[in-house]
Amino acid sequence: MSSKKRIGILGASGYTGADAVRLLARHPNAEIAALTANTHAGKSMGDVFPHFFMLDLPKLVEWEKVDWTTLDAVFCGLPHGTTQEIIAAVLKANPKIKVLDMSADFRLRDKDTYAQWYGHEHRALELQGEAVYGLTEFYREKIASARLVACPGCYPTAVLLALVPLAKAKLIDVDDIVIDAKSGVTGAGRGLKQNTLFSEAGEGLSPYSVGTHRHAPEIEQEIGVAAGSAVTVNFTPHLIPMARGELCTSYVKLAGGATPDDLRGALEKAYANEPFVHVAKKGVLPQTQNVRGSNYVQIGVVADRIKNRAIVISTLDNLVKGSAGQAIQNMNLMFGLPETAGLEQIALFP
Repeated sequence: MSSKKRIGILGASGYTGADAVRLLARHPNAEIAALTANTHAGKSMGDVFPHFFMLDLPKLVEWEKVDWTTLDAVFCGLPHGTTQEIIAAVLKANPKIKVLDMSADFRLRDKDTYAQWYGHEHRALELQGEAVYGLTEFYREKIASARLVACPGCYPTAVLLALVPLAKAKLIDVDDIVIDAKSGVTGAGRGLKQNTLFSEAGEGLSPYSVGTHRHAPEIEQEIGVAAGSAVTVNFTPHLIPMARGELCTSYVKLAGGATPDDLRGALEKAYANEPFVHVAKKGVLPQTQNVRGSNYVQIGVVADRIKNRAIVISTLDNLVKGSAGQAIQNMNLMFGLPETAGLEQIALFP
């Protein structure tokens, strides 16, 4: 395993693509061999992201001009809806290539649920059925043997790591979950949008996609798998005036006589051997600055003042464990590399 894997990145001019470049550039087993960005074709990554001035990287090209047969893996950072047909074309050109999709296009297993939430029929149904949901801590064995991994969204990663072990252990009532989620503006992508302008997003807090956010069915899908029944959650996301970071506060009803300490104990047991999931000690509250720039997740449990209820708080960096970092963690598994390779950065604080 001494030879480096040749990596391509689709959509390298977006925030998730750029963070994949940042992390892979220092990965001991990876060589960035192709970068695509159709709107910036011909430019260097240093032109698009000046903080890459010190790296010797391939020029950005249109995705159609890449020779996919020369690559071992591709990371896809394209917007949802644009990914399906491109990935199908890449796999047709090179059936052995490993695909790490960071978009939402292959996360939902049910084709009708996808059509309902994304407004059109899935355009690569044969691949949708093949894709493995890429929440590393829960699907490690399937990911290791997969060809196409659908890396989870940032909100689902934070929420599911906090709640799935509790649902599986039947310590919470899965029919009574309220999730208050907050994310930095990079979660909205790099495209120009009025609501992410500094003068509109700064010094304020705003909810968005209330009752309609497309991460809700993804959360319900995976909690439902853990609980063994269909689940509907109350999920409301908010935009907070910072570049990166995410914090989800989940309000849950205890079940079977469980206590908040039981919830914390179940999480500690579930993640005792996980390199990137940290369960905070009693009385310690997770904060975004504890994980900023890292692949770590921090989870805390607090007793609610309302009897038989608890509050579960989880935080991560939406561009790392919530996207590019988790994709690299999955890539490591797919190639039989140490799972932590290229991902052991300590959080940036302050």
